[in-house]
Amino acid sequence: MSTDPYKESAQAQSPQPQNPPAYIYTYANTEDEASLCAMELRCLFGQRVTDDIFASTTCVEVSRSPFLKERVDVIYTGNTLEEIYTQTEQIDVGDSTFKVICVKISDLPPGARIDYDGRRAIEREIGLRIHGEADVKRPDIVYGLAALGGRWYFGIYHKNDATWLRQMQKPRSYSIALSTRVARAAVNMAVPDPLGVKAIDPCCGIGTVMVEALSMGIDMVGRDINPLIVAGARANIAHFGFTAEVTLGDIADIEEHYDAAIVDMPYNLYSSITPEEQFAILDHTRRIADRVLIVAIEAVDEMIHRAGFEIVDRCVAKKGSFSRHLMLCI
Repeated sequence: MSTDPYKESAQAQSPQPQNPPAYIYTYANTEDEASLCAMELRCLFGQRVTDDIFASTTCVEVSRSPFLKERVDVIYTGNTLEEIYTQTEQIDVGDSTFKVICVKISDLPPGARIDYDGRRAIEREIGLRIHGEADVKRPDIVYGLAALGGRWYFGIYHKNDATWLRQMQKPRSYSIALSTRVARAAVNMAVPDPLGVKAIDPCCGIGTVMVEALSMGIDMVGRDINPLIVAGARANIAHFGFTAEVTLGDIADIEEHYDAAIVDMPYNLYSSITPEEQFAILDHTRRIADRVLIVAIEAVDEMIHRAGFEIVDRCVAKKGSFSRHLMLCI
């Protein structure tokens, strides 16, 4: 039987919470993505997340995010592994097969971290107590065990399947389009809860943001003033098997109202757009949407405030020496 590191850690003295969290999450990001990741998590969970493993009462599909790695839907909790072992003896999967994963990321102190062999030993110990047939390759049910805050959490395990990676290979490309990862995070910032939300990308370009939104089941339409770009957006959306309205026209002509909008501002660094035209885009966006995620190559606070917006959160997405500012406005 494996050694329980919490028995040898000061964290073992942590009191049992009265309301155990419903979900345990892990995430990862590069240094350049730290600001972007932090804001996405704030928007998705309504809390500031500082550690790469955390608890929440909010259920988020992990494959929505380019940063979330896994989620454990908590069934049992315990101060020790022995408590978890005892509780898992109640599980009977019937005719289904199962697998147990001991989550690698934890907040255990360095001296108490569990190595690969230790995690496999814990998995075997739990597997021996569950009634049913184990299958490490194609299980019907995957269980996960995570260590957080001096306690152990066991439940149904979900891994980010990163299906969005296929959307990086678009048939139509545009040199200054948002990366797939930034676009996906931007969608999660603008529409953290898609239920009943109608969204728009009024300057949709080749549809990078739209493809990500549609892949998450978000009701989003697009619009652009350039007929060639509109054709490219429609081709990209259709290529991935999605269906959405992409219209040709100026944002000034939009009459419908939307719950959310994402605006990747045209940049005078790459086009002939004037500051007045940029402001007009913001002004019309204020008219047509309640919650807006603005993306720009520089902080345009004065212009945003002049359009009547309040900036409620912000971050910077970096790629080498190039940066994009993302500002959530209401």
